Amino acid sequence: MTHNVGGIDKLARIIIGAVLIGLAITGQIGAWGWIGLLPLVTGLLNTCPAYRLLGISTCKRQQ
Repeated sequence: MTHNVGGIDKLARIIIGAVLIGLAITGQIGAWGWIGLLPLVTGLLNTCPAYRLLGISTCKRQQ
């Protein structure tokens, strides 16, 4: 699997995903909060299928 999520993008995905899941668990935003699994998993795995389809990468280039 090619990494295409890096740095700040990764951190933002993990934080947003965790917050959404936390809000869903506490019942503050309902079942839609479980959509937070998507950014959480893509942040943890450093890969985003949508980025791959669009040819985007936020990783620093290796020299």
